[in-house]
Amino acid sequence: MTRGQIALYALWLTLMGAGWGATQPMTKIAVSTGYGYFPLVFWQVVIGAAMMAVACGLRRTPLPLNFRALRLYLILALVGTVLPGTITYQAAVHLPAGIMSLLLSTVPMFAFAIALPLGNDTFSKRRLVGLMIGLVGVLIILAPSVDLGRDIPVLWAVIYLGTAVFYAFEGNYVARWGTEGLDPFQVMLGASLAGIVLLAPAMVISGQYITPVWPLPLPQLALVGSSMIHVLVYATYVWLVGRAGAIFAVQVSYLVTGFGLIWARIMLGEAYAPTIWLALAAMFIGMYLVQPRPKAALAPVAPMRKSAL
Repeated sequence: MTRGQIALYALWLTLMGAGWGATQPMTKIAVSTGYGYFPLVFWQVVIGAAMMAVACGLRRTPLPLNFRALRLYLILALVGTVLPGTITYQAAVHLPAGIMSLLLSTVPMFAFAIALPLGNDTFSKRRLVGLMIGLVGVLIILAPSVDLGRDIPVLWAVIYLGTAVFYAFEGNYVARWGTEGLDPFQVMLGASLAGIVLLAPAMVISGQYITPVWPLPLPQLALVGSSMIHVLVYATYVWLVGRAGAIFAVQVSYLVTGFGLIWARIMLGEAYAPTIWLALAAMFIGMYLVQPRPKAALAPVAPMRKSAL
């Protein structure tokens, strides 16, 4: 890459980190008026499906509906959206947005732990050390004796770590079993539609509904905004992987965590004791050490068509 290309890709990387980092505070705003978690996830996948349908239409890539594709959509909808989304919107009621951003940065560490038994990666002392250092960062957040300047409900923090486990498993599933030859936009559209099918009856049974009103109140605006940002940044991430490589693109994890803390301060006025920076430093060191080898990092993208990149 030329210096100009590196500068351009670094700019896009920064914008992606700023965008994804903003979604945690926006999630906190979305739950501020007591909306149920099922309709929040439902409207999130509806917005995602609409945007991905437009993308697939412009790209003229139809959505396969064979058995193997439907199985893929269902699995990714469950582990990539429905289950982690449900946990996220429940945990957001209790946890500060900045803490959520920090805990979510454990995804690469859980991904390494899951990759070993699946055979997606080989054991590495360096990455084991990274896993342990990242765990230290988590313990700093969870330890009741550590003053972070805010009350952190330990139980909800532990529950929220489940989202990182689900996301880590999702990545490993794709790396291990592929995407049936589909590009990322087809996969996301199919998974979003499967999520709608799964969540609609859950809303009916639970009696949880959100009726859009106009003009949209702030919590609904936050939901729409975070959903759109996620789709746009995801599409940019796929593009960047194709242009700059997965190892370069995966560095967005650092920026998401950092911007998550910054946006939480700007949007919600969250402030923390200096000890939060110890947790942040441990997380960053852990993420750096557990970064996958180039071949392993590219595995999730390899099964997808080149046209997607």
